[in-house]
Amino acid sequence: MALMTTPHPSQNHLLAALPAAEFEPLLAHLERVELAVGDTLYQPGGQLRHAYFPTSAIVSLHYVTASGASAESAGVGNEGVVGISLFMGGDTTSSSAVVQTAGQAYRMASATLQQEFKRAGLFQRLLLRYTQALMTQMAQTTVCTRHHSVEQQLCRWLLLTLDRLPSNQLVMTQELIAHMLGVRREGITEAAGRLQSAGVISYRRGHIAVQDRAGLETRACECYAVVRSELERLLCDVRYRQDGNEAPTDAASSK
Repeated sequence: MALMTTPHPSQNHLLAALPAAEFEPLLAHLERVELAVGDTLYQPGGQLRHAYFPTSAIVSLHYVTASGASAESAGVGNEGVVGISLFMGGDTTSSSAVVQTAGQAYRMASATLQQEFKRAGLFQRLLLRYTQALMTQMAQTTVCTRHHSVEQQLCRWLLLTLDRLPSNQLVMTQELIAHMLGVRREGITEAAGRLQSAGVISYRRGHIAVQDRAGLETRACECYAVVRSELERLLCDVRYRQDGNEAPTDAASSK
């Protein structure tokens, strides 16, 4: 997809997949919002008033224990939507949604989303397919946390984050990454150190640059490929608008 410098809802892949006849009526119901790192979009048990379609922001979905400990179950970027509970039968959720990477998103009021979903058109099918892909990501995160090393988990997380960004640069502290993965900071420091020594990444003052993506993929476990493949499989037949025209393309690999 062509690189856009002016903010627009079609920078979100789900919205961009809609033909003009279905997309244009939604524009009046989409509000652009700036999201800062640490912003909480919803908390466990709280009522969801909006769905968010990220364009440049990345949102982390967390499950929080009674003691206050938490770990990321999935991330949502320009490939998806935050707030699937709104069209899956509930107005609340047991997880929290916290902004991981600052940027922009477009939000839609819950009543509007539910109304559009009930039309049973392409928008509904896209949302349901994306939900299945998100469920795969959540399940694979559970498996990865239980069976794979911290270094493998870090590689998976970095790759999924890179897929949602326009460059190989991440602004992220090791402490925040440890919080996302639910591991000790020392484990992330050691894993990141090995990746830096191997020339896969460079790290300084909360900035991570991926120098060798192929090397990162080699060191990652199979979980990244499973999540990526499922997203591509479920959304491979969507169509994106480019320069005002309809053009078929791959839903997951396009940026």
